[in-house]
Amino acid sequence: MKYDIKDIKLAGIGGRRIGWADQRMKVLRMVRDEFRRKKPLKDLTISCCLHVTTETANLMITLKTGGAKPLLCASNPLSTQDDVAAALVKYHKIPVFAYRGENRRAYYQHINAVLREKPDILIDDGADLIATAHKNRIIVIGGTEETTTGVIRLRSLEQKRRLTFPVIAVNDSMTKHLFDNRYGTGQSTIDGILRATNILLSGLAFVVCGYGWCGRGIAMRARGMGAEVIVCEVDPIRALEARMDGFRVMSLDDAARIGDVFVTATGDVRVITRRHFLRMKDGVILANAGHFDVEIDKDALKRIASGPKRIRSECDEFRTRQGRRLYLLAEGRLVNLAAAEGHPAEVMDLSFANQALACQYLRENQSLSPRVYHLPWEIDQRIARLKLKTMGIKIDTLTREQKQYLSSWEIGT
Repeated sequence: MKYDIKDIKLAGIGGRRIGWADQRMKVLRMVRDEFRRKKPLKDLTISCCLHVTTETANLMITLKTGGAKPLLCASNPLSTQDDVAAALVKYHKIPVFAYRGENRRAYYQHINAVLREKPDILIDDGADLIATAHKNRIIVIGGTEETTTGVIRLRSLEQKRRLTFPVIAVNDSMTKHLFDNRYGTGQSTIDGILRATNILLSGLAFVVCGYGWCGRGIAMRARGMGAEVIVCEVDPIRALEARMDGFRVMSLDDAARIGDVFVTATGDVRVITRRHFLRMKDGVILANAGHFDVEIDKDALKRIASGPKRIRSECDEFRTRQGRRLYLLAEGRLVNLAAAEGHPAEVMDLSFANQALACQYLRENQSLSPRVYHLPWEIDQRIARLKLKTMGIKIDTLTREQKQYLSSWEIGT
């Protein structure tokens, strides 16, 4: 199961790509420099379940530089970049249990493989690693969670009083979800759709299901490409916000009749279902930007249409009895990583700085009770300041008088 390097050329390609990403992850490099001096993670085993990308590779290198023994498995069967996995094993001696296209059985075998190494800390993306640890009654110092879907699962575990160790909800950090979810998902989702189809978005009716931070980013980028964006929501406040942001808002039943491209970004199950497929016109493109492949009802699609027929890489055609063609991208898995390369390094710089510093925080605060925590505000602020510094941006600071004024209860005159 462990990644076997047979292709030296593949590892070389991965190594160069990891270096390219590293140039653009300047905050993480600053954290790595500090880790090199202080070794805050010395002797910790850190098992990670993340998308195996160039950006993740730089996080793994940072953890190892900090004194840890990191191990990596994939958080999605289609997101692993095999050249990156090969390079991590060959050049950095970091064990990787993942390969692109692994089936469900291999996926969980790899998760169990990194758990068998008796980890001290878990880094997760989607909560499969932490959930499996709980099923196997594995206790660790703590864990971190990268994405919205995973945080939702872990808060459910906490509410049911079944969480057995503390978890930092890295996704809830301001320097994560405000940037990664919005700008990263927005750009990389459009990238994935274009790589899989090579269509012109300009002039198309582009339907975004869900207007959370990911949905906001996708809608923003689709509009920037000239598409007519339609938002479908179940939350009245988010629906109102989408309308005030200038997007059309309607029910998915109505949008199904007019949409050309549909993207789900809700984190929920069976968002686009049989009744929507039956209303769609010929040539519709279906894509998912959520963590799991549950938002587009693939089973219902297979029941009403013949297929899948592979048309392009990561683009499958389903043909209904009436002759209408519906195109599903990346098998309904998260399109930005299955059909493209995921988020740009510049935005993952923030997210993975959060992850590295969250591990340090767990090491230094081992008396935390089993709950889901925010990363402290001071660390969030520090990451933002470092990012601004790397961008050559200086900002103002409050004077003592201004601080006193803002903390006073008296009415100003």
